[in-house]
Amino acid sequence: MSETAASLSSRWQRLDKGQLVKWTVYSLLLVNWGYYAIEEAYIASHVLRQGGTFLQWTEEFATTIDEFAWFGLLFMFELETYALDEALKKRWVKWSIHGMRLACYLFLAHTVYARVNSMVDVFAVQPSPEVSQLCQVADQDISFGENYRYEVVTAENCASLSADSMFYLLEPSVITDRDGFSLEKKHVYIDFQDAVMWLLVVWAIELSVWLQNRGITGGALMIVSHAARVGYAVLFAHAAFWIWAGHWLYGWDQFLWIAGFSAIEMNLSEWREELREEQPDSA
Repeated sequence: MSETAASLSSRWQRLDKGQLVKWTVYSLLLVNWGYYAIEEAYIASHVLRQGGTFLQWTEEFATTIDEFAWFGLLFMFELETYALDEALKKRWVKWSIHGMRLACYLFLAHTVYARVNSMVDVFAVQPSPEVSQLCQVADQDISFGENYRYEVVTAENCASLSADSMFYLLEPSVITDRDGFSLEKKHVYIDFQDAVMWLLVVWAIELSVWLQNRGITGGALMIVSHAARVGYAVLFAHAAFWIWAGHWLYGWDQFLWIAGFSAIEMNLSEWREELREEQPDSA
């Protein structure tokens, strides 16, 4: 073996493979974030093509805002559970991290608000009795939407977009048929459920961090923090739904976020072992 090859082999052996995987996941999540920003801009260009309020625009960019907040939480957890050690003994460092996490939770509260609003609005939609053929709304600057895909209805494409006789105006500028409406209700319900489930999972992580900051590695509360993470199974089910609906990237993104927070769980596990070694008789 050459000297160069031996040097590379030695470096690879010294490399922390867990950290490599972790930061690869974080980098892929950043790429996905950019995709979501582009996709939501595309959706907003159809849904709000006739204008909207500030809150309506933020609702349309809910995922982009949501992921920004999740990145903040992920980074703060990474600092507290792995990157920082002695620095955390300084009160201002710890409270700065906790303050940033609180700010992230405020952004996530907006996401839940947006998901609830979307779900209430969609489930309240009634069929449009005046529209029995899609061609009736041709060339009126209205888009036909189904499964988060949109196309402006024109006299040339209206017959090919839908042959249904019942239509729903999801927005003043977006119309869909019965199949599209049924799928839209599933989408908004899963989006709401997903936002809530992620909060439950991350609060379980918060509980673990809170306990371990106090040197507690076992007991009823620690069991609760572990049990709450069965939410990952629900999140995987959501990923399966998005793949079934044809949104492979949504499913891939869900998998990456689960992997990202699993890395935090790994940090917590290592930290817990260190605490047990330092305090072998602690509960």
